Amino acid sequence: MGDRDYRSVVTSVIDGISRDISSKIDLKDDKTIHVYEIVRCLRRSYFDRTAPKEPETIGPSSLIGGLLRKMSYGSTQGEFVIDDIKLKGQADMIVDNIVIALQIVTQLPENPFPSDALYLNACLWIFNKNEGIIVYLTSDGKEVSFYLNKDKKMFEEFIRRVRVLSNLLVEKKVPILEPSSECNACQYYDECYIKRKKSKNVTVDSLFGFMKQEK
Repeated sequence: MGDRDYRSVVTSVIDGISRDISSKIDLKDDKTIHVYEIVRCLRRSYFDRTAPKEPETIGPSSLIGGLLRKMSYGSTQGEFVIDDIKLKGQADMIVDNIVIALQIVTQLPENPFPSDALYLNACLWIFNKNEGIIVYLTSDGKEVSFYLNKDKKMFEEFIRRVRVLSNLLVEKKVPILEPSSECNACQYYDECYIKRKKSKNVTVDSLFGFMKQEK
């Protein structure tokens, strides 16, 4: 990896993160797919294109939508052609031919999250690089890094998902359920599961009143 101080590079770039530089999707273009649409639930990506809703909450990782282009190590966009489909990806940083992905988290993971590994691997193929680093950072300055080499089998599975999403968009068919821990916070929860009811505050008096009615 050389003697470059990647920590200082990452730190200087973090200071210039912009909130409003996420990729814009052309909802009419079913043949252009973005990497971040594939690494998450395909059903969510499908609804984002066909019946979009604003997310109920915005997590800290959403701040890493990209980096300011004016910086010396700014975000870079590229594409990979798959038959008649264009796969577009955005690398947070490319330094010395190494693709770097940045993620802000509340707690440092022991292993990289699968979606982040898929994303970085796809970027390695898009930008024709062999090595990448996922850097996780917390708000209090802690960090952990994971190195990743380009993996062909992982990318082949990624391409399969790209074709699936593109075809379903053309055919206007909703993707199958992909249950995960992210479902509860998803704005499309009611489209996939039983509609959620708003909870009411239960007091001790109301609880005993309910119990008396049951007798």
